[in-house]
Amino acid sequence: MPRSQQRCLPLVISGVPPRAAMVAGLGPPRSECGPGALMTWAGRLWCVTYVSSGARSGVGTGLYEMDEDFVLRRHPRSVVGTFANRMVHFPTNQLIIGPHAIDDRRRVRTFEGLLPYRIAATMAHLFDPANKVYFLGMEGHFFEADVQTLEVKQLFDLTKELRLPENCQPHFKAGFTFRGRVIVANNTYDEAEFLGQRAAGRLAEWDGAKWNIVAARPFNEVFGRPRLGGGTAFATGWDRASALLMTLNRYKWTTYRLPKASHTHDHFWATEWPRIREIEHERFLMDCHGMFYELSPHAYGGRVWGVRPISSHLWVVPDFCAFRGLLALGFNQNTAAGGDNCLAGEPNAGLWFGKYEDLWQFGKPAGWGGPWWKRTVRPDEPSDPYLMTGFDKKVMHLAHEGRERVTFTVEVDFLGDGTWKVYDTFGVGARGYVHHEFPSGYSAHWVRVTADKGCVATAYFTYT
Repeated sequence: MPRSQQRCLPLVISGVPPRAAMVAGLGPPRSECGPGALMTWAGRLWCVTYVSSGARSGVGTGLYEMDEDFVLRRHPRSVVGTFANRMVHFPTNQLIIGPHAIDDRRRVRTFEGLLPYRIAATMAHLFDPANKVYFLGMEGHFFEADVQTLEVKQLFDLTKELRLPENCQPHFKAGFTFRGRVIVANNTYDEAEFLGQRAAGRLAEWDGAKWNIVAARPFNEVFGRPRLGGGTAFATGWDRASALLMTLNRYKWTTYRLPKASHTHDHFWATEWPRIREIEHERFLMDCHGMFYELSPHAYGGRVWGVRPISSHLWVVPDFCAFRGLLALGFNQNTAAGGDNCLAGEPNAGLWFGKYEDLWQFGKPAGWGGPWWKRTVRPDEPSDPYLMTGFDKKVMHLAHEGRERVTFTVEVDFLGDGTWKVYDTFGVGARGYVHHEFPSGYSAHWVRVTADKGCVATAYFTYT
């Protein structure tokens, strides 16, 4: 083959092809350059970016496509904005990513009515799924759109429907349609939430008739496979005590708790699009509060136990998917933040390619958290289950503010099926504190704590 016809593979450094970087202009305005959504479609890897300072602000980003030679180009129909949504509309065989609809011949059309808004999610329609979808805006706008005509109609202002407190910034992050309901997540969380002065986060659902608030805490992601493993939806979020994993199975929500791998995620701006995605066939990868997890889609008997930590990381990973036999991760890596960060220069973002198993070579699983952080607890009422499996050294901290001695009972579920067994009991004197080091190698799927008296208690675990 003549040299001129030979394909040149791109330079790759630690899984990153530098020439596949997405680089924003210097403005004005100066903003982010994050890859909001990745999706493989019609022989290409598609990526849409988001900027931080409002719809259609920032310069030099938008819709990108990567070909089979891993060459990335900005699409001619690209529109700059804040977009982090993706969904395949199977009835019409279109990829919906950002404000665009892309058919199987890679023809790109645009929902013009969405351009003024920051779009967080696209969801299947409850009543006309063959012709329509829903869009969720970060500020709480909830739209219905026709995938043929691209006509857009606003249905709700979710800041009102979900009764968000006044003077808080809404930050809706995800939405998903699951078994006759639309589930949405808002992750508003600042010092007011940490101090317990406000509760603006939301996990909520809509059955087509009314909205219901499931939890008034910050949530980032909602995902599931309705016909797989008993049909379970998953939602991730956090509070000051720990990261949260809530599951919907058999029309019932259950709360589990996970360690935080980093406190850098403890603000609603700093949790840019942690996802749950199916990147190997019928196997989920979950990114939650600085840690990657294996997540089983199965929930037998209504119980979830296939949660295993893979690695910790400091990356901002807005999305990931499979592309040509590889795992593709998108990173938001340098942000001028409108001029607030004078040590950040040109906004840029990159892509990483590797195999699923490569994630085990990242940071060792470690973290901290627990079911109670200075929480008012009732006597003999068990805490939420807290993840215990997959970590090395484990230390438990117990404290309370009561005037009497409190006995804490620690139970473990080593089968993962909701069968709880007593590990030990710990007596803690008035306003006292104790800690316990678990034996080396000891583990179970879940651990929970019960107090024999009502008090303000803390049960906290450090995994190293």
